[in-house]
Amino acid sequence: MTPPGPSVPATHLRDLARLRRVRDRIDREYAQPLDVEALASGIGMSAGHLSRQFKLAYGESPYAYLMTRRIERAMALLRRGDLSVTEVCFTVGCASLGTFSTRFTELVGMSPSAYRTRETGATAGIPSCVAKQVTRPIRNREAPAGEPHLD
Repeated sequence: MTPPGPSVPATHLRDLARLRRVRDRIDREYAQPLDVEALASGIGMSAGHLSRQFKLAYGESPYAYLMTRRIERAMALLRRGDLSVTEVCFTVGCASLGTFSTRFTELVGMSPSAYRTRETGATAGIPSCVAKQVTRPIRNREAPAGEPHLD
């Protein structure tokens, strides 16, 4: 086996730049219909290669990252309290209320309606940059089922 030549780091950096473009597009267009095929064709990769490389770089698939972005935005809208759960679901780009509710519950640890009831107005008076950090959903693992038990 021959040692990697100087083009390997350049190729790796080019791939990372393309992955960042995908991540940035998801961040900007989270409410639009996005799928891995469309994201991959936008950067000249196959969908399978994009999924594998994205997961290696960011720890989750492009779809999981998209859903996390949508849930983060949904949390902010639900805290406002002026939209129904269904309205929030479609506003953030989800096409299925069931999928939205399931993913929201996995990431946040409660249903969207329970979150809305509990958190409406909870961040009033807190700067949005701080509120975003303290209300961010858990990434790459499910929300804890309950309080930790210390012996």
